[in-house]
Amino acid sequence: MKNFKDKKIYLVTDHRLEFESLLKKVREALESGVSLVQYRDKDVSTKVMVERSKKIKDLCDEFNSIFLVNDRIDVALAVDADGVHVGQDDMTCKEARKILGSEKIIGVSTKTLEESIKAFEDGADYLGCGAIYSTSTKDTSVISIEILKEIRDKVKLPVYGIGGIKLDNITADLKANVDGVAVITAILDSKNIKETVNKFSEKFM
Repeated sequence: MKNFKDKKIYLVTDHRLEFESLLKKVREALESGVSLVQYRDKDVSTKVMVERSKKIKDLCDEFNSIFLVNDRIDVALAVDADGVHVGQDDMTCKEARKILGSEKIIGVSTKTLEESIKAFEDGADYLGCGAIYSTSTKDTSVISIEILKEIRDKVKLPVYGIGGIKLDNITADLKANVDGVAVITAILDSKNIKETVNKFSEKFM
């Protein structure tokens, strides 16, 4: 379960989409080869988040894909998700690991070498580094390719670039310093999700 080698395209859900529409789009993405999905929604009740997580997890199970919950370890446990993704303002990776145990996946958002080293020491399984570019879904600062390279060189964890990533801004420098990319709007707002996912996949062949 913790092998990220073939998981280049990481889909993060967008809370701004109507949920049933989102679910259809997630299915399309999974059918097209996405094998790592993170459910992120900070604007709904715990009850609703559990209900929605179950539906996305069922889809991921159908396609033998990894399902992660953003931030909410209680929700991840309630639906037996494969793991969680935590940010710098969420519960620490170390605390999350105590609760989830060694088998679950924990990803950590980082934007500095220091944060990345700490995530590694605390038991993270992968890093979500960014924002690579400015983004409409999250208010965050952009990190440089130089910092990304430093993280890649010194921290022995899979690195996913996140933040504003589109088909036309995946540069050679970016590809050289990440294991894959986490994508939101470029996939979910696409008029042809299958074609878009295939093009993303081709970028990392």
